[in-house]
Amino acid sequence: MYLSSEWKSEIFTTHGGEATNTGSAEGQVALFTKRIAHLTGHLKKNKKDFATQLSLQKLVGKRRALLAYLYKKDIQRYRAIIKALELRDIIK
Repeated sequence: MYLSSEWKSEIFTTHGGEATNTGSAEGQVALFTKRIAHLTGHLKKNKKDFATQLSLQKLVGKRRALLAYLYKKDIQRYRAIIKALELRDIIK
């Protein structure tokens, strides 16, 4: 399963600092990014799965809100997570 505990702890260790720091904005953005990639692959196979499409849109909105928060609070953390996850080509 793609949402196993080991998988999540690895993401939070890499991006959030430690495995128990599940509330950090960087860790949440990384988790949302992995889930978005998984759901996007699912939707490429199942084009009429509208429930998954709705949940994907909600995840994208949550990630966008967290990135906006990071941009507003600490631009260096924002730039670091964007670069680490390769979300954008151009960083301001």
